[in-house]
Amino acid sequence: MNARIDHLLDEALSLPTDDRSALVVALLDSLEGSDDASVSDAWRQEIRRRRAGLRDGTIVPVAWAEAKARLSAL
Repeated sequence: MNARIDHLLDEALSLPTDDRSALVVALLDSLEGSDDASVSDAWRQEIRRRRAGLRDGTIVPVAWAEAKARLSAL
């Protein structure tokens, strides 16, 4: 990633959970060029499932630095 994307990501990660969820939905919607709403609906359901998991504690968030390190190790 370039510095601009890193900066945007840092800013996005500092947002409250609900705002980050809304941002993810908006970004995914912007990538979908087809009329296939089922993909968008599936992502929305997944985002809602993960958001609920964060709220009820069944999903534990990981710091971006740790997630990035894990991804780099793959």
